[in-house]
Amino acid sequence: MIIVASIATLGLIAGGVLKYFEIGPFSEKGKPVSFGSGDNKGGQAGGTNGAKPADSKTLMPTGPKADFRVANTLGDGTKIGVVTLDGPKSGFKGKVWVWAPKQYDDPKYKDSGFPVMVALPGGPGYPNNYWMGTDLGLQQSISKWSQEGKSLPFILAMPVLNPDDKHYYDGSDIPGQAKMGTWLTEDVPELVKQNFRTLKSRDGWAFMGSSSGGFAGFKAVLKHPDKFKAVIASGPDIVPDSPLWKGHEKEMAENNPEVLAKRLIDTKGPDVYVAFQVGTAEPPIVMSQVKKFQAQYGKGPVHTMLREIPGGKHNAKTYVPNMGEGLIQYISQHMEGPTPSS
Repeated sequence: MIIVASIATLGLIAGGVLKYFEIGPFSEKGKPVSFGSGDNKGGQAGGTNGAKPADSKTLMPTGPKADFRVANTLGDGTKIGVVTLDGPKSGFKGKVWVWAPKQYDDPKYKDSGFPVMVALPGGPGYPNNYWMGTDLGLQQSISKWSQEGKSLPFILAMPVLNPDDKHYYDGSDIPGQAKMGTWLTEDVPELVKQNFRTLKSRDGWAFMGSSSGGFAGFKAVLKHPDKFKAVIASGPDIVPDSPLWKGHEKEMAENNPEVLAKRLIDTKGPDVYVAFQVGTAEPPIVMSQVKKFQAQYGKGPVHTMLREIPGGKHNAKTYVPNMGEGLIQYISQHMEGPTPSS
């Protein structure tokens, strides 16, 4: 990773979130929860009510319905659910947290598909994903920005990033290791499609992440532009650097954003949108590598922007509020949102 100390900082922040999550007084914690019905008793989730989509771009929940349990409750009554997913394609088993914005239960969107953002943490990213707490305010911010017209009302999917806390897997299928690339880009999206009203095209699918999670999301969009259209990458690495790649240089190159971006440019698309943000108080190498990538590969179908956060440090508390200063607007304007009923 770019800097061990920075990852440690992210870990400390995550630790605070986990403490809050574990001991917080959540009366509904652990109870079953499903999304889309307003009363959390079934509704649209899992495709159980036979409703028809509002338009041709909407994919209704395909099922089977997952056994989500309440992990957290926000002030607006929306809930973060958690389930342990046994990934059918990756073979990896881990936790995934999900959250749907208030609009998802609004009657005027009752048969409409919503965009999805896969949110990835920095640090170990195991056994939890620190975006699933409320301390960092990611869900509250998405709610606020969507009401202000800055952001689409994204569903958030928050999976674990790594299969253990000993190594970084670069969000990739490293030979001989857990297939974390397949987990993030196939198993987790499929779980969301099974349980939520989503959008059929890549115009409804994005990533966001910080540090190592920023790299994983950034790489996923470049590697699978047919599935994902945009990413917000905060303080990311630019090239894969897991020591587990040793002896697998060819496969590592296939997971290098520089290689993937050049390929997109050479094949003339499809277009992807990469919103970077880096704090000016982060290690200088972070900013220099992002600017170098922009200069070399930010052209043709690879659209990029960079927000330099004055005094910003390499941590999630810096990144969340600054996403609202142009980044969430940038990806939202290139994606699709739900269609309200007339």
